Amino acid sequence: MGHAGMAAAAVRYLRARPVEALPRPELRCVRDDERAPVDRAEFRRVLGAFASGVTVITAPAPADTDGGGDGGPGPAGFACQSFSSLSLDPPLVAFMVGRTSTTWPRIARAGVFCVNVLHADQAALCRAFAMSGADKFAGVSHDPAPVSGAPRLAGALAWIDCAIHAVHTGGDHLIVVGRVTALGTTACEEPPLLFHRGRFL
Repeated sequence: MGHAGMAAAAVRYLRARPVEALPRPELRCVRDDERAPVDRAEFRRVLGAFASGVTVITAPAPADTDGGGDGGPGPAGFACQSFSSLSLDPPLVAFMVGRTSTTWPRIARAGVFCVNVLHADQAALCRAFAMSGADKFAGVSHDPAPVSGAPRLAGALAWIDCAIHAVHTGGDHLIVVGRVTALGTTACEEPPLLFHRGRFL
């Protein structure tokens, strides 16, 4: 049985046997007088062993303005490696964003976003979208995604157009769930851009 067949079988199983939600776990910050259970530097070092793909999450400019850059009324975007598919039925994806992100409030206000999956030669593009305070879209070719109108970056391996479905807390990050409204791949045959142990592969 292929991946699609296994996924379909899982959907049928869950439809026949409703799953009860587990109680929400208690989340709290470590107090100043407490010792953190895991050293932060060690946490980053070990988790860095997991290679991930790299995306740029974009959102359209507000409908009543035009302009550019994350500091102005133009489209918004940020580099994101914490992205994953989540559900087949309904089609959901998820990304994680820091609570202190200055781009996230603009995406939240838009209510929609587009995930752009980068290829191996787009490391410079990723770095540009990882910076704050500059016009990230300057010189970047893009067109509007078909449903959201969020920037669909030229040359990306794939794009996933979404509406915000839910937002959950996750420590110092937010877990943003998007409902997929349209998606596609491009003719680019480059391998994906990967991030591993603090550097691009």
